[in-house]
Order: sequence, then C-alpha cells, then structure tokens
Amino acid sequence: MKNYLLSLGLLLGAGALGGCEKYLDVNNNPNNPTTSTPNFILPGVISNGIQTQMFTALRTPYITQYVVGRAAGTAIDGYFLTNAQSTNTFNYSYFQSGGNIPGMEAAALAEGSPYYVGAGEIMQALILAHVTDMLGDVPFTEAYQGGNNYTPKYDAQQDVYASVNKLLDDGIVQMSKDPGQNFRPLYSLSPSESGDILYKGDPAKWVRLAYALKAREAQHLTKKASYDPAAVLALCDKAFKASTDDAQLQYQTAVSPIVGTTNIFGVTRANFGTATFSANIVKYLNGTTFPGVADPRFGVLMPTTSVGANPGVGTPTTANLTPGTTNTTDFYGGWYARDVPGYFEVITYHELKFIEAEAAYRAGNKTRALAALREGIRAHIKKVSAGGSFSPPAVTLPAITDAQIAAYLASAAVPQTEADLTSLRPIVEQKYIAMFLNPDSWSDLRRLDFDPALYVNFTYPTNANSVLATKADPTLRYPRRLLPGATEVLYNPTEINRIGGNDPDYITRPMWFDSK
Repeated sequence: MKNYLLSLGLLLGAGALGGCEKYLDVNNNPNNPTTSTPNFILPGVISNGIQTQMFTALRTPYITQYVVGRAAGTAIDGYFLTNAQSTNTFNYSYFQSGGNIPGMEAAALAEGSPYYVGAGEIMQALILAHVTDMLGDVPFTEAYQGGNNYTPKYDAQQDVYASVNKLLDDGIVQMSKDPGQNFRPLYSLSPSESGDILYKGDPAKWVRLAYALKAREAQHLTKKASYDPAAVLALCDKAFKASTDDAQLQYQTAVSPIVGTTNIFGVTRANFGTATFSANIVKYLNGTTFPGVADPRFGVLMPTTSVGANPGVGTPTTANLTPGTTNTTDFYGGWYARDVPGYFEVITYHELKFIEAEAAYRAGNKTRALAALREGIRAHIKKVSAGGSFSPPAVTLPAITDAQIAAYLASAAVPQTEADLTSLRPIVEQKYIAMFLNPDSWSDLRRLDFDPALYVNFTYPTNANSVLATKADPTLRYPRRLLPGATEVLYNPTEINRIGGNDPDYITRPMWFDSK
C-alpha cells in the first residue's frame, strides 16, 4: 500500500487541528504541517482502512479452514487465540485509519466538499463494521478523541450496527449530491495522485459500495426475528452491478525505503510460509466433494498437486518449494498469493450475488436464488481466469476459458433447476469457495453454526482448545470472536473487564449478530 501522509493522518486523528500558541509559531516546520486538505488525508484512510482487514486475514483463514499449519499442533489451528493476534485489527481501525476520518470530514465541510464527507462516512462504516464483526462490542460513541479520552467505553454491537447503517445512509446522501456542489475534485493526478484512490473519483461506485455493505450486514442477521430477506434483496438491487465495482486495493512494488506494499498473502512478506491449504478447501476443487467434476479453479486458486491438511495434524507440502527461501509451501503457488499484480478484496460483486442468492432462497424465490447463485459462480471464476505468470517465485497460472466456465455451471456441482435447489448448501459452499481468505467468511460460519450439513468438509481440529472442545453444545465448540487487542488490555482494562474480555471462555460467546 502507498503510505499517504500517515504521520499527518495520525496527528489529525489525535485532535491536532487546533492551533498552536502564537509564541510557538516561529517554530512551525513547513515540511511537517499540522493541517491538510482532505484530498491528502483520504488516501491514507482508504489504504489503512483496507489494510485493517488484511491484518485480520492473517488469522481468520485458519479458523475458517482455508489454510492450516504444516506442522502438527499449530496453535491457531486448534483455536488457541491470543490478544496480540487482534492488536492490528483494533489499532488500524482506530488509529491508522478511523481516527483520521473526523479531521478529514471537518476540513471537507469547512471548504464545501461533500464527496469527501461521504467517502469518510462510508469508509468509517466499512472499518467499524469489520472491527465489530471480528471483535464484538467496540468503541464508537467515545472513540477518536485522542488525548481527551484514552479509555473510551465499548458500545454494544447492536448499537454499533445501527451506527454503521446511519453512516452508510449519510454517506449515500453526500455522494449523491451534484458534482458542482464540491469545491474539490474527488480524485486528481495533479500535481500528484490524491483523493479517491479506491474508485478514482466515481461517486456512483461509492454509493453502490455503501449499499453492498448494508446488504452484507443485514444478511448477517439471519438469526434475528427482525431479519427481512426482502429488505436485503432491495439493498442488493442498489449495490454492485459488475466485478468492476469491487472494493479492492492494488498492491504496489516495494520501493525503498517504503516496505509492506506487497501482497500480505505473498511470498515477499512471508506470512504464510508455515501454512498449507486445508483439506477442506482442496476437496471442493479436486473432485472429492463433487465427484467427476473438474473445477476450473483447481490449478488457479491452488496447484493441482495440493492435497491439503487437516487442522492440528500437519501434512507435507507437495508443490512450489524453493529451498533456501521463504517459498516453502504450495500456498505460494495460488492466485491469491500473487505479489504483483495482486490486490486485496474487501467486498465484491460475486459476494453480493451469493448474498442475493441466500436472501432470495429464504424469501422463497428460487428463480432469483438460482440465477444469483450461478452469476456469483460465473463472476468469481471469470475474475480469476486471466492466467499468466507472477513472481516471486516464478508461478504460471492457466487461463480459464468461457467454455470451461459453462461446463462447470452445467455440472453436478451446481443446481440446474429450481427443483435441484433444495437447501442452502450449494449457495453456502459456492460462496465459501469464492470468499477464499476473506475474513467475512467467518461471519457466515458463525451465523450458520458451522453446520456440517452445509460445510460438509469441515473437520474439527485435533487437540483443539479444551475451553471450546468441552462445550456441551456442539455449535459453541468453535470461536465466535477474536480476543480484545493487546493494547486495549493494557490501556483500557476497566472496559475490557466490563465486557468480559479477560474471561477464559470469552471467545466461545456468540456475538449479538450471531444470537437469536
């Protein structure tokens, strides 16, 4: 990710918009300003806000069994979680990204640039939705006050969800205003790139992103009496129209002294050198779950030599080994591990189509459910179908043809008629495949209680955390939340104690969205 004025953003997030005493003005450094225009703050909000989810994605793929440890007894495979594993999720939400938004919005309001206000509100909602879906109760009403409040109260998740929806509604209003009402262009390449690095200044795409986020959060509430599939479908109608709407950020080649701009899943950053693909995900692609069906993504999402491992057991990696380097796993032979070109997906058109498919099924509209399911599959395969080589290491992925996509859609892996669509299983498992490594896949697993009738390849870890494994209710034997970030345990202990964050069974407790 490009580091867009991160230091400045941190100052703004800490309330540094206030002026200095007059007698200190003689010491002002023109190369280290304490105020800025919103176009130079928004890029950091976007890049660091998305990076929040990237850091979470270092942990959740083990819980969702996209990957497992190559060595037996890997702690996170067995649901042994730590506070340190949540620290970046929390800190990037509040300090590196969310904390910069109030200052940017204030500057945008002052100069008359409502698009920047709208982008700030939608990014705030995106960040807040993610952190509450991963952690549960989190600060909001008392957050972002800098030195005025280092110990903000934690708001109940139900209230956080309401705040997310309000932010998105307000953001839609701001982004729907006439361009002539804006003092400043939303995106510019002169004198350097600034502003909207996500959608390059297209407010209509920001509006569709807001509706997509509203649909995702509304679909999380399937356990609630208030859940309304028709309302979810109405949101889908206003959201993404194609994969070109996807909310994602491009990785950049690292240029010294800037580091950490390459793929968080890639070999350069070496975060997954001790991991391998799980047997769970491999079986969906290699013809085990769907006998006789050749998924064209096998060989793209992972090498065709991958066999997968079960959590807690450990299995040798069988491909893409380069002795003496960090490339010691087949994980680095897959599409999502591309350093350049590559990108991190936050929420996509194909995810939206699976949301639509499930909501339509729950509404009793199998015609719409089947059409959305098939389009979600097509869109995901098409997105990963280009083929080509990437490095490091040298990996060549095959292109997927339209004929192969058509053959898969006509196969036994996909319902062919409404009569074939007899349960949520094909929707859930196809969404699971297409959401590879995305943290929000965990939200689905939780609200669906890790149902073995839906997630047929899921395997309970060997030597799992006994706090979970001994639960009488089998649906509670899986983690329902991450632990509070380590910095919060240290600096906001009263609130962490109040929400039970230090309790041994804290990770076993369903969140509000995950409760009936």
